[in-house]
Amino acid sequence: MNFLKRLLGLKPKASADKEADNNKFMPNTKPPIDELFMINFKKNGGKFIYCENKSELLDNFNAILKENDWLAQSVYSHQIDQDQTYLKDLDLEFTSEKNAEILVSNCEYLIANTGAIMVCAKQIGEGKLVYLPHNFIVYATTSQLLESLGEGLQSIKKKHLSGIPASITTLKTFEEKTDSDFLSYGSTQKNLYLLLLEDL
Repeated sequence: MNFLKRLLGLKPKASADKEADNNKFMPNTKPPIDELFMINFKKNGGKFIYCENKSELLDNFNAILKENDWLAQSVYSHQIDQDQTYLKDLDLEFTSEKNAEILVSNCEYLIANTGAIMVCAKQIGEGKLVYLPHNFIVYATTSQLLESLGEGLQSIKKKHLSGIPASITTLKTFEEKTDSDFLSYGSTQKNLYLLLLEDL
């Protein structure tokens, strides 16, 4: 009879009560939001670099350009003025042409439970992702980390009181998927680097 109970997953009442008592005293095993994002982002194939200050962010940005032989390449940005100001210490040739080698942008939010990067028309324009450069370098701050997509959408609504921006989407496919994951069907794969700056 014990074998049958184990096979069916039935537990005696005493052991079920004991397990419930133990669980209420156990610490929450859910990882912190930044760690959860990092785990899921890397699982999606993204390349993640943590930066303690802006100087370190610029050094890492330059290292990415050197590593991939992108130093002489033009850089697409939908918000050229903002990106040029933020990255002014780097010698980058910005363009509004989408056929550039690299796209450089910030983002709206980082979604921890999926490891996705939430962007909108403000960062990428109103076109489809497939028409943007294959290589992305995104810079963000730790204050942009949110747990879920729902939180991200609520925050966008609060942030943009004059009107919700167009083309809200998430980037979450960063490498070729060999399995048949129907959730990523139709999503555009990008080679993405994330430079995360500590600001909390």
